[in-house]
Amino acid sequence: MAEIIFIILAVSIRVIANPLGNVFQKQLTQAGSHPFWVNFLTYLLLTLACCLSLPFIEIRTLNKGFWIYSILGGIFGAMGNGLLVKALHKGDLSILGPINSYKAIVALIFGVFLLGETPNIWGIIGIGIIIYGSYMVLDTTEERFTPALLKNKEIQFRIGAMILTAIEAVFVKRVIISSSPTLAFYSWCAFGAIFSFIILVVFQIRIKENLQHLTRNTLYKLLFLGGCIATMQLSTNFVFERMDVSYALSLFQLSIIVSVFLGYRFFREKDIRKKIIGSTIMIVGSVMIILLKAN
Repeated sequence: MAEIIFIILAVSIRVIANPLGNVFQKQLTQAGSHPFWVNFLTYLLLTLACCLSLPFIEIRTLNKGFWIYSILGGIFGAMGNGLLVKALHKGDLSILGPINSYKAIVALIFGVFLLGETPNIWGIIGIGIIIYGSYMVLDTTEERFTPALLKNKEIQFRIGAMILTAIEAVFVKRVIISSSPTLAFYSWCAFGAIFSFIILVVFQIRIKENLQHLTRNTLYKLLFLGGCIATMQLSTNFVFERMDVSYALSLFQLSIIVSVFLGYRFFREKDIRKKIIGSTIMIVGSVMIILLKAN
């Protein structure tokens, strides 16, 4: 019973922290900061906070697998989260949030090969329900639920982010297996900062120009963003320790209805009723996956 309560608490925290972090990411980019710059600053801020506990970490005891999967997770995480912030820059939070529901499918495929996690029939049915719910949400866009939707740059960035972060989730699980949820968080922050900085260099993002946007207001939002992302990733790691990646990611889709609400509350996005119905259908699929998985 205690284990179930812990998982429910961790998932609830993650469900709220993730979309709330998306709000701050969107606000920071709308204030003039480049998405890749916001991504790097977030990782850097968390890495500096983690440095306070470095004296208590026995780095020499960490095995080869920890470092390999940390590096791979850092690469995919930095690229995926960078694309996510870029998508949020102009895209609707209430649209981009539900697209994330497909992450469970991507993670399921990679989880089969890298983690040996095999889904049962109810898991597949639940994922199918999630996809149907996303149809209702995406049908509110100008392109509707058609192939033309893929021409939308924000949708492209979000799909790319979804695939990359789904793969990242599998590597994070491997890091957790090799160490612990806390050490996996430290490595996620450090390697994310390294590779997100490389992205800044590769795309020649002007750091001096972006520094001009660091006003007192944006610094406060950056601190809140760092808190949200830290809470989101730590709770994610603790859930990953206790559940298969594909099913955990399906349960995390409960956050999409929060994304829809926040999109309306902060950015006055439209068609909220249909998006809520579609999001609710996705939640039903997520709950089905978890309950029938447990049985």
